[in-house]
Amino acid sequence: MIYTEGRPKIAIIDPNTLATMGLKQMLLNVMPIMSVDTYGSFMELEANQPDQYFHYFVSMAIVLENKPFFLERSRKTIVLTLSLDSMSQLSEFHSLCINVPEQELVRSLLMLEQHAHGQGHNMPPMPSVLTQKILSDREIEVMSLIVQGFINKEIAEKLNIGLATVITHRKNIMDKLGMKSVSALTIYAVMHGYVDINKI
Repeated sequence: MIYTEGRPKIAIIDPNTLATMGLKQMLLNVMPIMSVDTYGSFMELEANQPDQYFHYFVSMAIVLENKPFFLERSRKTIVLTLSLDSMSQLSEFHSLCINVPEQELVRSLLMLEQHAHGQGHNMPPMPSVLTQKILSDREIEVMSLIVQGFINKEIAEKLNIGLATVITHRKNIMDKLGMKSVSALTIYAVMHGYVDINKI
């Protein structure tokens, strides 16, 4: 296994640049310990020591065109598919449907990460800055309810606090964590064990 600055590497191989950029950002949010390289074709991957990667996220077309290579590495290969229909997916590989709303894709990535690296057993330790407790107990409660889909008014009622207080907590949480979306917050909450993935 080859690591860059101690970080395991993931490769995304997909000719769709926009999809690749979005997936790369999500993967970095879900697995901040990883470094992610992107390739537009199988030839590009081949030219860059393909066996240095921990996982390949590959478009269905590229897998089909280079099946022997990916079959040999099927445990490391995740096929990017546009269909949720299991009948249209390749049975030899894990599949990830990318044609779904962001929240659902984030949940799928988290499920995949937890399935493959349950409690991070197969992963190197997180940098200490990522494991420090940043939020107050109340902020953690608010964040947990946000990622479970509750709106500000419901959070205020559940925690017996004012609506303005919830809005302040919400802003503080986003500022402290440097996050701009509920998806990023969801990833943080699940990865730190604040929310059970089955509740999102």
